[in-house]
Amino acid sequence: MTARTLAWLLPPVLLLSALLALSVGPSSLELTQVWQALWHPGDGINAVIVWQIRLPRLMLALCVGALLGLSGALVQGLFRNPLAEPGLMGVSSGATLAVVASLILAPAALAALPAVLSTLALPAIAFVGGLIATQLVMLLGRDSLASPLRLILAGVAFNMVAAAGIGLCAYLSSNEQLRTLTFWSLGSFGAADWRSVSLTAAVLLVVSLLALRLYRPLNALLLGEPECRHLGFDVRRLKRQVVYLSAASVGAAVAFTGIIGFIGLVVPHMVRLLVGPDHRRVLPLSLGVGALLTLWADWLARTVISPAELPVGIITSLLGGPFFVYLIQRQRTVLS
Repeated sequence: MTARTLAWLLPPVLLLSALLALSVGPSSLELTQVWQALWHPGDGINAVIVWQIRLPRLMLALCVGALLGLSGALVQGLFRNPLAEPGLMGVSSGATLAVVASLILAPAALAALPAVLSTLALPAIAFVGGLIATQLVMLLGRDSLASPLRLILAGVAFNMVAAAGIGLCAYLSSNEQLRTLTFWSLGSFGAADWRSVSLTAAVLLVVSLLALRLYRPLNALLLGEPECRHLGFDVRRLKRQVVYLSAASVGAAVAFTGIIGFIGLVVPHMVRLLVGPDHRRVLPLSLGVGALLTLWADWLARTVISPAELPVGIITSLLGGPFFVYLIQRQRTVLS
């Protein structure tokens, strides 16, 4: 499949998938009813279901999937390794640990914030947590561009420490806080509203505009770090940009949905298999494919055991785990 074909196929598939996702739920709607509700937002119970419940959830899933797919493409491009994804590098765990610790250890401070600031506080905390985690992993995995295994081991070690910290927060939490913590650890779009959608969409817009401009240095980096420098690109600056953009992407995603694993791992690799390694194509297509896969994962989460609902993180882990094993098998020569 060519990049042009995939680019032409994505919008109609996304639109059709979105309409079908809006029609599925405890109260099933016909596609004509969904279309009618979309164009008449104040008209009847169907409009309330679509505009107040399902459409915010759908939009948040699309934004989060696009952010995770893009951040995965950036990280894999920087380290030239399909195993290097934001979750494996500890970004997701760091962001989750920061949010959970603030919810468990400082709930009064968060509750005292004005409504607007409290909405911004969690993404900011998640961003800082993800940024600190990424910096620590890169510090522990020095020379990681020459030895990706060292970076991955550093990420695994940090994930274990972060899991211990989250476990400690669970031990110290009340019953109500424990339910909130479970929400973060499993990942869900159940708490989506228009406020979270607008903030995540704003982060997606800014991150996309900045990240899509990095295709030239990322393509040059495919030749090797010395060659990238000889071509006039600042590799150190590129590393900083990728780290900050990945932390912002994962922080915005984790702040409202918890950990949704493997999208950042699977999507860029899948896109690269379809259209090749050119980041001029990989970066934008990872946005679209990430949004599409996350939409489908949320769709499965809502329908597999309907009327009950599975956390979407379970669905993505069930799909991504076997794919990760497949990648390890392909990389076994390097890992040995």
